[in-house]
Amino acid sequence: MPSSTKVWLTKAGGCILANNNSHIPQRELNSLLEIVGLYYFKIVSKWKEKYGEDAIKFYC
Repeated sequence: MPSSTKVWLTKAGGCILANNNSHIPQRELNSLLEIVGLYYFKIVSKWKEKYGEDAIKFYC
């Protein structure tokens, strides 16, 4: 089974690391999390557009 890194978007408008099973080095991981956070609203907008959802359910 391939390893992966999972990032969750939060209801508050940010993101958190769920796991880093692909072992991305911390420095790179921090940069990736920053980028995901910067593009939060674009990601949410595209998700809604693709799945026809008006609201997204968040785990946190």
